[in-house]
Amino acid sequence: MWPCNSRGGPLVIFDCNGVLVDSEPIAAAVLAEALKRIGLSASAETVMRRFHGRRPADIFATVETATATKLPFDFPATVAAETLRRMRSELRAMAHAAHALTWIRGPKAVASSSPPDRIRVSLEVTGLIRFFEPRLFSASYVRRGKPAPDLFLLAAARSETDPANCIVVEDSAPGVTAAAAAGMTPIGFVGGSNAPGRLANDLLAAGARNVVADLRSLKSAITDLRGW
Repeated sequence: MWPCNSRGGPLVIFDCNGVLVDSEPIAAAVLAEALKRIGLSASAETVMRRFHGRRPADIFATVETATATKLPFDFPATVAAETLRRMRSELRAMAHAAHALTWIRGPKAVASSSPPDRIRVSLEVTGLIRFFEPRLFSASYVRRGKPAPDLFLLAAARSETDPANCIVVEDSAPGVTAAAAAGMTPIGFVGGSNAPGRLANDLLAAGARNVVADLRSLKSAITDLRGW
């Protein structure tokens, strides 16, 4: 059985987008539309597939490198503002997220590639912030985003928890890779994917210890892994 921290159990760290909230289609559509306006063609589906789990700064840098095009100076701010606007009116929690968070005991945190304001808006709009505050961690706080382990190591340090005593719930291969590199136990989530079988294979290949398709199964998955 895992050693418990002073708060009564392992720290469970959740990615936000695609795990707690169904934000990936919104963010991908906004970015695809913004790219189209400056003459770069990419569908929302392509954006989701290629940039799944990456932070905006790394996405923009990749686009510039791949297209040999310098994005307009206000491009990041425009995309961020439109993403937040649409989230405030359209965003929904992932199915059964509140159920899972209610039944998983012990401390919980969010570690997301999104900027801090997007994390907060996502959790406030969906009513999930009560499960996490003040443990909200953004990749904006670290030098390297996922798949580097920096963000998860920051979440563990700020939560005064040994990385070996952390479970990470992730829906992207970069996120699972980052969690494994941090010495944590990754669980893959495929409940928000249009191709759950393919994603499950990707997550397992990246180092996920197991995969769940329904957040109601998460507590039992954690119990099976760690004898909770």
